[in-house]
Amino acid sequence: MKKIIAFIALALTFTLTGTAQDKMKPKATTVSLEQTTGAFTQKSLTLTEGDYIFEIANKNVGHQVGFVLVPKGADVSKPENHIQTAYVTKAVENNTSESSNVTTLSKGEYVYFCPLNPTPQYTLVVE
Repeated sequence: MKKIIAFIALALTFTLTGTAQDKMKPKATTVSLEQTTGAFTQKSLTLTEGDYIFEIANKNVGHQVGFVLVPKGADVSKPENHIQTAYVTKAVENNTSESSNVTTLSKGEYVYFCPLNPTPQYTLVVE
């Protein structure tokens, strides 16, 4: 009987610990963006400060696409200026989608684009 009570107590501890850890994880909002040949379908974005996951869909571009996010005014040609957590975790194949890691954005202006497609630079504003 003591073993059963100890097992139940241990199971409850893990359950409660897991629940507390889940509550401490930052909640990220998914922003879905589509790319067609040479363009994003969303020409600008306005978001609030917070944590985001960028989901990029390749809508029949015919080759891989990606996603780059850079603070406005920074040299977009230099990878050290890119917000690397916003990169998709792997190149987006034709007619599929991929997501970035969680990216924390603070107030300001950013530009996003795809160097593989390639697309123009679009504005993302964080209020």
